Order: sequence, then C-alpha cells, then structure tokens
Amino acid sequence: MRRWMAAGNWKMNTLTGEARSLASQIAAGTRGITSGEIVLAPPFTALAAVREAIAGSPVLLGAQNMYHESKGAFTGEIAPPMLQDAGVTHVILGHSERRKYFCETDDAINQKVLTSIEVGLTPILCVGETEEQRETAITEHVIAIQIRKGLKGLSPGNLEKVIIAYEPVWAIGTGKNATPDQAEEVHSFIRHLIVSTFGKSGEMTRILYGGSVTADNIGSLAEKNNIDGALVGGAALKAENFNSILHTLSEKRQ
Repeated sequence: MRRWMAAGNWKMNTLTGEARSLASQIAAGTRGITSGEIVLAPPFTALAAVREAIAGSPVLLGAQNMYHESKGAFTGEIAPPMLQDAGVTHVILGHSERRKYFCETDDAINQKVLTSIEVGLTPILCVGETEEQRETAITEHVIAIQIRKGLKGLSPGNLEKVIIAYEPVWAIGTGKNATPDQAEEVHSFIRHLIVSTFGKSGEMTRILYGGSVTADNIGSLAEKNNIDGALVGGAALKAENFNSILHTLSEKRQ
C-alpha cells in the first residue's frame, strides 16, 4: 500500500522567528503519528531555523524550488547541493505559481526533476489545469503533456522516487475546491497514464491533491483510492489546521 504524505508549502510567508515557532508547533503535534510522511517547505531564508525546530521529530525538510545546475554564475538561484547542505530532502518543482509568474516551462521543470533524482532529492512534481482549460474540457490533455514532459527521461525505477501533486490552478487560493470525486477522477487519469508509460512502478507512485486543502475537506479526499495525501498551502500556515490534516490522514490511510 502506498504511504500517505502531507507537504506544507509555506510559499513566501514567515520570517525566521515565525517559521521556527510554526515548525515547532507542527513537530509537537505529530506525536502519536507513526505512519505517513510529513514535509515542511518554508522559504529559503527559514530553512536553517525550521531544520533546528523539527530535529528529533518525524517531520522532514523541503524546499519550494531549485535550479538544475550544481553551481555557477546564476544570480538569485539555489543549487541542489545547497539544499542538501541545509538538510533538505524534498523539493517542490513546477508549482503552478512558478509556471504562471516565472514562466517556467515543462522542459525546464523536467531538467530539475532529472537533477533532483540524480543527486538524491525527492521531487514533488506539480501539475494542473487552469479554470479556462477545465471549462473547455482539456484538463486531461493539459495534464498529460505536463506529466509526459515533466517525467521525460526517467526510468521506471526512478519513477518510484517521484511524487506527483495534482493542483487544479482554479482551486488554489481562491476558496474554490474540486470535489473529492473531481479530484479522484484526475488522480485516476494520472495513475493510468503513468502505469501505461512506466509499467507497474506507476502503481506505487504517490499522487497528492493540492487545491485549497483544509482540515474540513481532507477526510473526504483521503477516502479516495488514488489520493495519497496532500500538498497544503494556506492551511499549513496554522499549526492547529495542519496538525488536524496530519491526524486525519493518519487515521484514514493507515
């Protein structure tokens, strides 16, 4: 059975002190959770503080992005070895906000995915459609392109090291949310796509849901066969809410 996962994406929020406090509260709230995988992805400036705060807990450290080169004249970028040096184990790649605001392409994201696998970081590859794309019934077409290009060059063995996050763009920070059935429909499509491409290893690939996940809706989402956890945005900025999500996942996906 696939192991559930919850990743908190703090985006461009929290100063160092705030990050340390929030991470400490989340780490304390994980007591009693013996299953699953928990990741916090703070801003780069807070990585050290969060690493210190989660020490000794089951919480792992994630990053929100990276560049595909190990070093060089790339002002403003951060390299995979730098993340590893900071204690990072997971990295979010291809988030819809990176695609929209920073014009990241599928090919550029693919380079990052390949590099993360090569150096031993676990990539969380984000895919998803806009509201216009959903309304014109091309959701599956859009996601198929993002999946095929994002995973290009990976072997079936390497696929097992990748986590996919489905994030309907129209449900991020809008208060809207895909119903559990809508989310499961897309997750099932992704599952069939990667199984048809990579074989049985696709059955073990974890697919997270990432569209306005809350403590109120995670229970119904977690009941779906192909929803293996959540990529959490706003709700991860309050320890009480995120810890509630963690405990619900632990109960539903033992």
